[in-house]
Amino acid sequence: MSVRRKPRARRESGAANVLWGGRFAHGPDAVMQQINASINIDKRLYAEDIAGSKAHAAMLVKQGIITKKDGTAIDRGLNRVLRDIESGAFEFDPALEDIHMNVEARLKDIIGDAAGRLHTARSRNDQVATDFRLWLRRAIDRLDEKLTELQAALIDQAEAHADAIIPGFTHMQAAQPITLGHHLMAYVEMFGRDRGRMTDARARMNECPLGAAALAGTSFPIDRTVTAKALGFDRPAANSVDAVSDRDFALEFLAAAAITATHLSRLAEEMVLWSTVQFGFVSLSDAFSTGSSIMPQKRNPDAAELVRGKTGRVIGALNTLLAVLKGLPLAYSKDMQEDKEPVFEAADSLGLCLAAMAGMVSDVTFNREAMAAAAKAGYITATDLADWLVRELGVPFRQAHHLTGRLVRLAEERGCELAELALEDMQLIEPRITAEVFSVLTPERSVASRTSAGGTAPKNVRRAVTEARRRFLAKGRKG
Repeated sequence: MSVRRKPRARRESGAANVLWGGRFAHGPDAVMQQINASINIDKRLYAEDIAGSKAHAAMLVKQGIITKKDGTAIDRGLNRVLRDIESGAFEFDPALEDIHMNVEARLKDIIGDAAGRLHTARSRNDQVATDFRLWLRRAIDRLDEKLTELQAALIDQAEAHADAIIPGFTHMQAAQPITLGHHLMAYVEMFGRDRGRMTDARARMNECPLGAAALAGTSFPIDRTVTAKALGFDRPAANSVDAVSDRDFALEFLAAAAITATHLSRLAEEMVLWSTVQFGFVSLSDAFSTGSSIMPQKRNPDAAELVRGKTGRVIGALNTLLAVLKGLPLAYSKDMQEDKEPVFEAADSLGLCLAAMAGMVSDVTFNREAMAAAAKAGYITATDLADWLVRELGVPFRQAHHLTGRLVRLAEERGCELAELALEDMQLIEPRITAEVFSVLTPERSVASRTSAGGTAPKNVRRAVTEARRRFLAKGRKG
């Protein structure tokens, strides 16, 4: 037996919607209204929306499209709306769908019918594309500042530990001794490239969509260069369809954000590992650690773990927007309303992670003794021994590699490190080895010898610190 469902109640009104009610006799279903509204997300664009509207109104006056009187009223009213929002007096109405209509409705309350002239020669399509770019420009600038702060913290620690010995790892196995300063400077370079990617994304997005209208441009004699200049864009977007349907600027930002977050996660993982009793390389301060509810001895690296965890959210934001856009024909579709939430969340998460990591790096205490002790284990100077055989005895490197492997096996059998083998034992494998070989078998001698460009020698690290301050921290440096 079939059950007949009751018809869902609809919201009725004479003018079904202030925006498009002329075409529709009835209001939308309550669920339709809920899924259609974006105000809870895009209200963050209020300042950008008002700035874009002010620039648009000024251009309309300049071009004689609206009167100076109406333009003055619109500008005054928008200033009032801005004050209301920033003071908390503004009440956002979900029935008005988005930030654009909420601002326009309030503007009408303040100045009357002149508010209706503001939307001449524009659409919500070019309006939101403009707002979004304005917001993302500012977000990138804020993230660049946070990346700079993190680089500064890393550079300071690298300088303080330019000669501190630490095992360098490949495959999470002790590989060769390096300096802690050199290790930290690797992250400085990574974050420098992250800043470069953000700067590149910002430059490419700096074209103004305003005036593209819904998708085809407008028949009104607007001057898009005027609005672009007023809003700090380099130029108007060249194609009106592209201007309203493009979101690759957001994708590019999210890609750069995901790479940055991945770099943060790798550093966070090292903080987690290095703070264990088993490593003991670092001690995190109380400010960036938590305790256990049951184990009183615990100091948990929760800030580092959360940076590592939030990286998944940033990567997920990129995947979300890619999935939204992948099947959309040109120009605008309502799916694109889903573009802002992942970008907002990624920018928020990344900013928080950068601040947390800068704090951790600044406050962390490095245990030089534990790091140096670890660098003496695991036959970590074997490569230095092979290089010595090549350099001093003229042995081809592949043969030197084989001989060194035999010496490592001998040390394993004797239960000692390479530097602890007797010269006579070494000479059983290669008779030409002399006592001079012991000069290269200490971690200190090993790192001091790595003076090639980009190498780990302490003097290299100190030069790199000076150069990094010039490249990344100098006043006015962008990206």
